[in-house]
Amino acid sequence: MARIRICFIGDSLVLGTGDGAQLGWPGRLARREVQAGHDVTTYNLGIRADTSEMVLARWRAEAGARLPAIHPGALVFSFGINDTAVENGRATRVAFDQSLENARAMITDAKSWLPTLWIGPTPVDETQQPFQAGPAAPEHDFRNARVVQMSDAFAEIADDLGVPYLDLFTPLSGDAGWADCFKSGDGVHPTDNGYAMEAERIAGWSAWRGWFDD
Repeated sequence: MARIRICFIGDSLVLGTGDGAQLGWPGRLARREVQAGHDVTTYNLGIRADTSEMVLARWRAEAGARLPAIHPGALVFSFGINDTAVENGRATRVAFDQSLENARAMITDAKSWLPTLWIGPTPVDETQQPFQAGPAAPEHDFRNARVVQMSDAFAEIADDLGVPYLDLFTPLSGDAGWADCFKSGDGVHPTDNGYAMEAERIAGWSAWRGWFDD
């Protein structure tokens, strides 16, 4: 039996926005491992609309308050899709090169502290763009070409740093089930079935399994 405390760090896709079960993929992963007999405590540190700059500014303090050294701890990151959004028709929220700098700084710090995994961003439904979180919110235009560019660059950084990285964009972009999950969604956040699909892929990933099956 594994004993582990895990912080899931990132944006609304970590938080589970759009999931009627209010679990997202982190909650589904935790439930699965607890049902398998593991002692798992999870903390969801996803914040809606956070960019890599916002996550970089807060993650260490938030995770540090939840992962005391006396307990085995670990970190799972997923961020970056908000960086790629063009806001109100002007420019992306974070410049591409700056996103990569933020990511490298974050993951380097994380790896030096605790076991770390990195989950890539997921495809959007371009027919529902631009996305607007509410009447007073800015318009954010997400495009898959920018998302996959980000994911590929993140994979290169992860390989350079020796941190496991899971590309979700490639398999999900060709999955009809993923497209279906947006039929009642907002074009950025999947509904329940989409989060279940993510959780299933992560649960079977060898890097994730290594925390529980060794």
